[in-house]
Amino acid sequence: MPRDESRSASDAGRRRFSLSPRRLAERATARPRRMLLTWAGIAVLGLVLIGALLPSALTSDSDVTSRPDSKRARQLIDARLADTDAVDELIVVRSESMTVDDAAFAARIRGLVAALRRSGAARRITSYTDPGGRILISEDRHATLIALVLAEKPADHIEQVIPLVERADGRGGLAVNITGENTAGRDFGTVSENDLRKGEIQFGLPAALIILLLVFGTLVGAAIPLVVALISIVVALGLVAVIGQVFVLNLFVTNMLVAMGLALGIDYSLFIVSRLREERHHGADTREAILTVASTATRAVVFSGTAFSLAMLGMLLIRDTILRSLALGAIVVGVVSVLVALTFHPALLMVLGDRVDRLRVPWLGERVAASAGSEGRFWGGAVRAVLRRPALSLVVSVALLLAAASPLLGLKIGSSGAESLPASTVARQGLSALERDFPGGAVQPVDVVVDGRPGDPAVRRGISRLRASLAADGDFASRATTRRAASDLAVISVPLTVAASSERASAAIDRLRDTYVPAAFGDVADRVTVGGGPAEARDYFALVGGSLPFVIAFVLSLSFVLLLLAFRSIVVPATAIAVNLLSVGAAYGLLVLVFQEGVGADLLGFQQVERIDAWVPVFLFSVLFGLSMDYQVFLLSRIHERYRTSGSTYEGIVHGVGSTARLITGAALIIVVVFAGFATGQLAAFQQMGFGVAVALLIDATIVRSVVIPAAMGLLGDRNWYLPRWLGRLPDIRIETPTEAGPDGAPGAARPPRRVAA
Repeated sequence: MPRDESRSASDAGRRRFSLSPRRLAERATARPRRMLLTWAGIAVLGLVLIGALLPSALTSDSDVTSRPDSKRARQLIDARLADTDAVDELIVVRSESMTVDDAAFAARIRGLVAALRRSGAARRITSYTDPGGRILISEDRHATLIALVLAEKPADHIEQVIPLVERADGRGGLAVNITGENTAGRDFGTVSENDLRKGEIQFGLPAALIILLLVFGTLVGAAIPLVVALISIVVALGLVAVIGQVFVLNLFVTNMLVAMGLALGIDYSLFIVSRLREERHHGADTREAILTVASTATRAVVFSGTAFSLAMLGMLLIRDTILRSLALGAIVVGVVSVLVALTFHPALLMVLGDRVDRLRVPWLGERVAASAGSEGRFWGGAVRAVLRRPALSLVVSVALLLAAASPLLGLKIGSSGAESLPASTVARQGLSALERDFPGGAVQPVDVVVDGRPGDPAVRRGISRLRASLAADGDFASRATTRRAASDLAVISVPLTVAASSERASAAIDRLRDTYVPAAFGDVADRVTVGGGPAEARDYFALVGGSLPFVIAFVLSLSFVLLLLAFRSIVVPATAIAVNLLSVGAAYGLLVLVFQEGVGADLLGFQQVERIDAWVPVFLFSVLFGLSMDYQVFLLSRIHERYRTSGSTYEGIVHGVGSTARLITGAALIIVVVFAGFATGQLAAFQQMGFGVAVALLIDATIVRSVVIPAAMGLLGDRNWYLPRWLGRLPDIRIETPTEAGPDGAPGAARPPRRVAA
């Protein structure tokens, strides 16, 4: 075969098997109903997998995958003191009229203990009527504790214990409450599910539909993004159900997946359908318009989805099962959303044709249709005003963002703990009762674990010196210290007198590890570990706080490389990253201002806390950076597309901002309302998450996209597209290819832009 014919055959083969957005759109529009039926089958399979596998794929447990000091302590206790478990729950019983010395009081306690034993929920129950039980009596002798060690699967058995406690409360003049790790876990799960359901269903879907109606002006157009989002969510949940059979996934993966599925599915469909209407407005037939969209908006979706997934990968670096589950859920639904946009979406648009514009909203529909393919008058005027004085606009807007970010310097990472639960919850009421009469940390003491024989003289002397040190420290309830021992292990449990998740508790544990243990045990201090609930919380704060810089560096590096390849410029990615860091920093600063410093917290109905929950800053950075890059890619792709055809950076900026501002604002508002729903919840952590995402995206869709980016790019001019010559050999995978070769292989004729190179 002649060389030219061989080359032609090879090129034809590459086109035939190409997976570019345009080639996939060509296949989808050639047999659109077959493609829709294929996706319908995949969605049905997803529903089957959800029903059959999802419940067994998820767990409410959380753990760190590294081995901090507290985890090593827990593993030693589990291995060598399995039959002498630490207390799980504490029942607080109080009478204002009787003391523990009264026979009626003691009879009530014995009756409650007997009911608990009959339930089979606890394998050990200790009350003040047992030998050595005097430590369970309050100082005024009007209150006592019943200590429980629950049977296996304590999360199930706590559901048996709580009703018994509630029935006993108020009888015979006794106030009976319960608190503990499992009670708090149950309440956190119930409240968080209600908060998340409220954010996603009561706020998310209705708000999304209203905003989509405002953007599209037609019921059919508004319904398409919701259908696309729901298909993406169903298929992604099916995949998670399968993945969860192999890897441990926390149940919050479903909430993350649904929230991000709504956000990404709606965003991607919003940009694709809007670009289709623009091409149809310019006179292209339906199939031609779909293929042009595939070469422009859909390619932007691929890059945007990639940028989002890279941002989510950062959370996988943290050795925490909850954060890794959240990251996995977001990545899976992000990948599925891109696949839906590449194949299902063009087939659906081909079948609908001009029916996309059916069922117009009166007055609004006509105005939206008339503006298709043109720059918005308001946004076009706004960006031209910015470009008339770019330096002033940039300085003022950046100064505002830096001022908003300034409280970030006072950020403290921790946990709001059980005290952040609503006052109506069982665990919160029990905690209040416990703190009134007993040390605040009694429900979760600090465990000092000595890996050695308790009878060893060095161990005995070390324990004695440690108790003396703790007795002089007011943050430890040394009088309530208990001791457990095996033949080769000793555990000294000491409650804290401060809230286990507070900053004082973290400082107390640091003193215990860094000062008291080395001073008490000397040469054998390396055989001593500090565990228990407060120590585990301290280690978690340190793990997340120490990982955050690595997450930020990882995400920024990958995002820079992706944008460098997409726009073949080192200035564009550097500007994009700097701008996104500004918006994320402003969100962090406002989070500290409202929740830590309490400015406006009462007005907004938020809880003021001592520290921001440790997972929130990591979550916010990954999600905000991912979604910000999402919008950045769409905006820059339109700017670059016009620049390549006109050669004018000014014209590219005006057209890019003017044509995308309404869409980006609408897409951002949908997510803002969804997360604002979370912020109206009862848990402080979800309030922080919802507020942080909502305020950051508001800033991003307004100040950043409308002022900061146009002003910065206007000042840089053609220098925006600077690429050193030594980087010229990088793969050319630019986003927008409106003149991509058609089926016959004939190239288009785009006007070459001016490029600044070294």
